[in-house]
Amino acid sequence: MPLAVRIALACLLALAVLWLVVQLRARAHEARAEAAFPPQGRILDVNGHRVHALSMGSGPDIVLIHGASGNLRDMTYSLAPRLAEHYRVTVFDRPGLGHTDRINRTGATIRQQAELLSDAARQMGVENPIVLGHSYGGAVALAWAVHRPGHIAALVPLASPAKPWDSDLSLYYKVLSHRVLGPLVIPFLTAFVHDERVERAVASIFQPDPVPSGYIAHIGAPLTLRRDSLRANALQRASLLGQINALQPALDRLDLPIEIVHGSADTTVGLHIHAEPLARQLGAANLARLPGTGHMPHHANEDSVVAAIDRAARRAELHPAP
Repeated sequence: MPLAVRIALACLLALAVLWLVVQLRARAHEARAEAAFPPQGRILDVNGHRVHALSMGSGPDIVLIHGASGNLRDMTYSLAPRLAEHYRVTVFDRPGLGHTDRINRTGATIRQQAELLSDAARQMGVENPIVLGHSYGGAVALAWAVHRPGHIAALVPLASPAKPWDSDLSLYYKVLSHRVLGPLVIPFLTAFVHDERVERAVASIFQPDPVPSGYIAHIGAPLTLRRDSLRANALQRASLLGQINALQPALDRLDLPIEIVHGSADTTVGLHIHAEPLARQLGAANLARLPGTGHMPHHANEDSVVAAIDRAARRAELHPAP
């Protein structure tokens, strides 16, 4: 056998062994994450999809939808338990994140996610909810209002994208959403990136606000490093701008109470790009600007978020308990 052939075969064998090691290490990392952060609620079968849902409290219904790279634990840290004193709170993991299965392998659209969560809410007996969405989850909530107008009482976009923007997609999301590079790179991230690296990234999202005590231990950041979650999140983020563009003609048809909450120091989703033009466009929208608050107002300025929800409930005549 020629030397060049032997070298080529040796290289192929080495690559195969490396790929096997990476996949086994990734699988072990995922198993540790899921053991450390199991479902907090119950798993529903919704149109053949597994959806992780949690319900607490009693009163008017409110649905909380988390943002990119997250899971419902972001809402159960503080906001959901507080709201449960006066509302029946329903919280979901979005498709591909937390403990909810991916809808497809190409990236679930905000409409597909909204319709799945709407169906899940109905399955739980939630018929006329206030829908709050944070960040990417706010885009899903907006799609819910557009495509399921008969199944929403009021809308609360929280630090939410709503209008087109000019900035380019980051290299991180370009690589992870790429048809070839994504499936090649993602297993290495799952296998070798330490949970602490993800936790530091989570902390950076709060800037300039501090991270609440105990939040990092609660949020389940290692769940984000699972292969399916990294891929689903990247595909969703990469296609978001096009979906926001497509949603624009339908926004003028919105006819429900809308309470927008946005921090002035939010460098992830800009107040002037999204919340302010949306408030100007929609006569039913009220905008609460939070001076000096960053991208996580439901933690940094929870009182203002709860006040916005209460306003939405009163405007929708849902009458939360005093």
